[in-house]
Amino acid sequence: MKISEHPTVKRIHSQQTPRIAQESKPLDADWLRQLAFDAGADDVGFVQIDRHEIDDQRDDILNAFPRTKTLISYIVRMHREPLRTPARSVANLEFHHVGDKINEIGRNLVRTLEDRGIRALNPAMGFPMEMDKFPGKIWVVSHKPIAVAAGLGMMGIHRNVIHHKFGNFILLGTVLIDAEVSQYGQPIDFNPCLECKLCVAACPVGAISPQGEFNFSACYSHNYREFMGGFTDWTEEVADSKNRFDYRKRVNDSESASMWQSLSFGANYKAAYCLSVCPAGEDVIGPYLASKKTHLKEIVKPLQEKEETIYVLKNSDAEEYVAKRFPKKQTKYVGNSLRPGSISGFLQGVPLVFQPGKSNGLNATYHFTFTGDENRKATIVIQDKKIFTEEGHHGEPDLRVTADAKTWLGFLAKEKNIAWALLRRKIRIKGSPRLLLAFGKCFPT
Repeated sequence: MKISEHPTVKRIHSQQTPRIAQESKPLDADWLRQLAFDAGADDVGFVQIDRHEIDDQRDDILNAFPRTKTLISYIVRMHREPLRTPARSVANLEFHHVGDKINEIGRNLVRTLEDRGIRALNPAMGFPMEMDKFPGKIWVVSHKPIAVAAGLGMMGIHRNVIHHKFGNFILLGTVLIDAEVSQYGQPIDFNPCLECKLCVAACPVGAISPQGEFNFSACYSHNYREFMGGFTDWTEEVADSKNRFDYRKRVNDSESASMWQSLSFGANYKAAYCLSVCPAGEDVIGPYLASKKTHLKEIVKPLQEKEETIYVLKNSDAEEYVAKRFPKKQTKYVGNSLRPGSISGFLQGVPLVFQPGKSNGLNATYHFTFTGDENRKATIVIQDKKIFTEEGHHGEPDLRVTADAKTWLGFLAKEKNIAWALLRRKIRIKGSPRLLLAFGKCFPT
């Protein structure tokens, strides 16, 4: 049978206005905005796919949905008090409920748009993630830069989007469509962030510095303990345990129950205190301006003084920070689950796991040459407690490292011994071995 004779094809051709014949003119922005509001969004904006603000997101977006022309960015506000309570179970319920609403809005938008012949994709909030890219970027869409480009807020010092009205008590969603819109959003002309540094004061692991630097691994190890990274570490504890008694020494009953709850109900944040204490936003700032002292007493102090377990990497900046800043909080060592599965993942992940405090006094340039399964050259510079990575070899190195890619990844995963690798010449260095040891201290496992 010819395709033109197929019953479905004949029925479509017989229609006067086929649903697949989408109009070429841009969608009316006011209509699309109202559609999002009717679906339950509290604010919405639109971004062209070719906007420079999302240059580093474009490839991933187009890989997921090659027809993307416009990104619909929308937000749903959260209730503040549940997020501010020291009872994080209450806070996490709010995260889950609003997260469900975000995804429901996305699904409803896609359904309505498809009914009008507009192709759309809703890259759902949270899981599932592109695990093959771990520990680099593991999402289809990074909602934050899109929301900023759409005019829905600005990034605060705590790396969260702050809406001019609702503050940082929002969750973000994005829908990709294959149509243009009559009017696009632009970033707002001021940053709602007050730079009050309360997020710095409340963070239990020191992930946010007063200067604005962010220690990703410190936040990831604790706040995301019950997400996929922490789950991986927990399963290894199970595997390493000799019996149930040994397991109980490694993981107490409450931790086991909490992990089970996350697996059965949904992953829970351990802190997110930076969101809790933020006073920015027109709807939020009033009580803070009326009495900063009361804000500190009722919101910040209870989180700072809460007795809890803080999960840290051994010999990390976070370990030292907790001991110095929060001596009443108990630390527990966890494994570094940000293990790269490729040299590309290693180079992407280096800035994420770098510990500035451990690099104190180290100023060196490293040239890496990887051979075997992956042939790559890279330059890593550590200077003044900052790290820079670049493809290829640049400048005069203080240390040259030539390594078989598979062996290097095995070394990072503690599956290969560095002494064995050096003896077998699977890893070769030219320069002082002390520089390799100093490099390793910047990335505790």
